[in-house]
Amino acid sequence: MTSKHVAELKSIVRTGKVLTDESDRFSYSYDGSFGSYLPDAVVQARSTEEVSNIMKLANREHIPVYPRGQSTSLSGGPLPVKGGIVLDCSQWNTKLEIYPDDLIAVVSPGVLTAKINEAASQFGLMYPPDPSSSHVSTIGGNLAENSGGPRGLKYGVTKDYVIGLELVTPEGHIIRTGGKTIKNVTGYDLTKLVVGSEGTLGVITEATLKLLPKPKAARTAMVVFSDLVHSGRAISKVLTSGILPSKMELMDQSSIRAVEDYQPLGLPTDAEAIILIELDGHPLAIKDEMNTVSTICWEVGAREVKVAKTESEAAKLWQARKLVSPAIVRIKPTKVSEDATVPRSKIPEMFERLKKIRDQYKVDLVVFGHAGDGNLHPNIICDKRDTEEMIRVEKAVEEIFKTAIELGGTLSGEHGIGNMKAPFMEMELGSIGLEMMKRMKDAWDPNHIMNPGKIFAEPGQKLVLRDE
Repeated sequence: MTSKHVAELKSIVRTGKVLTDESDRFSYSYDGSFGSYLPDAVVQARSTEEVSNIMKLANREHIPVYPRGQSTSLSGGPLPVKGGIVLDCSQWNTKLEIYPDDLIAVVSPGVLTAKINEAASQFGLMYPPDPSSSHVSTIGGNLAENSGGPRGLKYGVTKDYVIGLELVTPEGHIIRTGGKTIKNVTGYDLTKLVVGSEGTLGVITEATLKLLPKPKAARTAMVVFSDLVHSGRAISKVLTSGILPSKMELMDQSSIRAVEDYQPLGLPTDAEAIILIELDGHPLAIKDEMNTVSTICWEVGAREVKVAKTESEAAKLWQARKLVSPAIVRIKPTKVSEDATVPRSKIPEMFERLKKIRDQYKVDLVVFGHAGDGNLHPNIICDKRDTEEMIRVEKAVEEIFKTAIELGGTLSGEHGIGNMKAPFMEMELGSIGLEMMKRMKDAWDPNHIMNPGKIFAEPGQKLVLRDE
């Protein structure tokens, strides 16, 4: 970028800011994954019209543009790998409107995801998608990555709740997709195409989201297992029993011990796994369902089934799951968080394969996550300053990806592809499937200025978690 480009940006942006100081740009050079890439400029956007004019400038001058929320991405989604402009939408939180009669919310891209659910709850409604970062992540970033969360088991993920978008195309045109109605079959579903496209097809400037009535009650149980594989069988048995929990989360022994060392909660540190199960719905119905779930778990080898009697007891159980991430990084400073996902029936086999990968590459592997929908989170705890260890970690991560795909699964259930998983896309999609995606990208973004370097790997690109 030239000084002339910066001057034109400053003439366009009236409601936000244009940042060019090196210290400011460094603040936008990284996310929650690996690597640091310095942008040429940062624009804090707050206006659809201004975004439109920015995109017209960028498209004309072939300047890369990287949309960004709070940068909690674990796959490198917003990293400005080719410099250019970081378009920061995190300050754009001006609209959060609830329409209870229509069961919808209309939001700006910088609204924090948890704030949407909080606003909906005042009307007896809820916005179900609940990524663990919802208290800090923006809805714009969730839309870009098609984020999930614990409630995805029963309620689905972000794309299941988006019925309309306002979008600025790479060429600067402002378009609307979908609308405010639940049913809409007018032509191709561009809304679903854009959600999960990781900022490679345009800039989302507004979203219309579907809301649901809040369940009347919820009950939580902690189920303890002496064998990790038995816990996988319990998950499959419960899900085929006719009962659909709202959440079904798993913690393996390493994560249990890490949490107990971090903040003692009385968890069974000798157990190989615990499953946290939440049922929601009518109070009488979920009482009967919890009895059935307990019986199933005992039958497949559970050591203990503890049903929370009060909301505070339930909150304490769920606190254990929330503490896993901060707890495990006390073991070693670097956390490689993956979210390979497999069919539910393959969960026990995936557990077995993960054990073998851990032993083969001699890595500290911790498994926790949304086990009910097969969206496991195998995390490797390591030290990025140890080159030899990081080489083993890279090989282990690649093996995890291969294993998930061999079992009929996918590279990512909710974290996205970004630049970290781009080298493995063809492994899952095949060359023709990947080519069809590239054709869509070419049609929407002929000058390849929208978040370049993401989803599609450069020739010879490999997964590298080290500073080279």
